[in-house]
Amino acid sequence: MDVFAELTLAGLANGMIYALIAIGFIIIYKATDVINFAQGPLLLLGAYLGYTFLSLPIPTWLGLGLALGVAALVGVAIARFALRPLIGEPAISMIMATVAISSILRALIQGIWGVRPRNFPLNVDRPVVIGVAAVSLVALGWFFRKSREGLAMRAVADDQQAAMSMGVSLPRTLSIAWALASAAAALGGILLAGLVGVTQDITAIGLRVFPVVILGGLDSIVGAVIGGALIGLVEAYAAGYIGMGVQTLVPYALLLVVLMVRPYGLFGKRRMERV
Repeated sequence: MDVFAELTLAGLANGMIYALIAIGFIIIYKATDVINFAQGPLLLLGAYLGYTFLSLPIPTWLGLGLALGVAALVGVAIARFALRPLIGEPAISMIMATVAISSILRALIQGIWGVRPRNFPLNVDRPVVIGVAAVSLVALGWFFRKSREGLAMRAVADDQQAAMSMGVSLPRTLSIAWALASAAAALGGILLAGLVGVTQDITAIGLRVFPVVILGGLDSIVGAVIGGALIGLVEAYAAGYIGMGVQTLVPYALLLVVLMVRPYGLFGKRRMERV
């Protein structure tokens, strides 16, 4: 395989992982209009949960299911006990709550598993990463377009008051959103750990996904997929042809250029507010 093909494969694999993580951001934003700053630790939590359950003498599919299930339950617990009391409060309150949750999760992860890097028990090839991530993204897209809960989340994203007047339960929607976002982050963490191992540096990937989210549009799942692929490829080509030092700079430069032309992202909706 030549250099260009290798870089393309690596870029697409990373891009699909970025897209999964970005969708976690978008799900929370669509349900609450809040940026989730706890996505990085949720990513790391998924990596450690995958490490723990996939190390057990059980089938791989069962270990993966348990890891994603526990991650989803963590998301539900966050929504129920930390964020539900803040419904109706200013958005900044919920944003700061996610910052606090981020610190708490990191402390809990370090307390349970420590900080020592670990070898992931399952070797994951990049084509497998692309395939698993693609199937997961399609499933999430179907959920939002066809399922009752997905349609309820879209209604809440468009107009919370109107959705509530139609019988949509905001607390239930919040719990589902956090469960899905946590599971998506966990799957991204597992796939990432399968490529690079389990390390505390995985948390930083959560912040590196911000260009993906903003590039594609804060409220667009399709934008997250395309933005993830673009950023992944740009990073890979920059590292391969220019140097590792610019790998993390080029995506932000691309983001800046796009925002100059489309401030709401490639696929985001333009919002107009009366003042």
